[in-house]
Amino acid sequence: MNRITSQRSLVKAVAGAIAFAAIAAITPAQATQGKTVSIALEGSYEPWNLTRPDGRLDGFEPELAQNLCLRMHVQCKLVAQDWDGLIPGLNAGKFDVIMDALSISEDRKKAIAFSAPYANTPAVFVSACPGVLSKSPSNGALLKLTGIPAQDKPTVALLRNSLKGKTIGIVTGSVYSNFINQNFKDIATVREYKSAPDHDIDLTSGRIDVAFDDAAYYASALSKPGNTSLCLTGPKIGGAIWGDGEALGLRKSDADLKTMFDRAIADALADGTVKRLSEKWFKTDVTP
Repeated sequence: MNRITSQRSLVKAVAGAIAFAAIAAITPAQATQGKTVSIALEGSYEPWNLTRPDGRLDGFEPELAQNLCLRMHVQCKLVAQDWDGLIPGLNAGKFDVIMDALSISEDRKKAIAFSAPYANTPAVFVSACPGVLSKSPSNGALLKLTGIPAQDKPTVALLRNSLKGKTIGIVTGSVYSNFINQNFKDIATVREYKSAPDHDIDLTSGRIDVAFDDAAYYASALSKPGNTSLCLTGPKIGGAIWGDGEALGLRKSDADLKTMFDRAIADALADGTVKRLSEKWFKTDVTP
């Protein structure tokens, strides 16, 4: 009797081990096969993402998203969402992924997970021509900041002198808003907007003196026909201050989905897809 029980236990143990091995062998791609992954973008941050007259989302990120999803063998649905609702909406389960020129930052890491970066771009100042910073000795140069106040202080001090008493427009909740508020709020008026086109309207009308935003966004905005009133002014600001670059935002609980996107991004970087798409949309290579 004991022998029979022992044999039965052995059979159950072997069957259990086989079942566990089968489950363990399922890859993240297999686990999500057939799933629709919803990706949220503003649809108004050209050329990162934009909305066509027919309502279709287009731009660098929508094209890259479709490419990544093909590699992952999943269906992707692109949805438009206001900037300030992206992270709350993600964590509330309204969509699965954020893809909106989202810079990796330590503060955001407290709320969400990030994929591997797929781009890395500097930020620029823009004002009415010829520009409030046009006489700066660093005008047009790329200045790399570390994000460490003591090390960045000499560079920031030069900008503070030029921006004293000015009104600066930035997008609320962006890494750029943190930079401007921390370094200029005591000597300038800082006005925050829901989107980049919003601060451009006030910049054109003279309600603000200067705006600070992504260089790739402004490369597109300032190249549009009829734009003759706004100009780049002062230096480009890049470096470690913006983190590791722009990446997808995901819920911390979606580790398998993050793994899939990380692999797809690595492949898209390796075979030149990201470079090709960035040169198409930005006229320059923004690969990290």
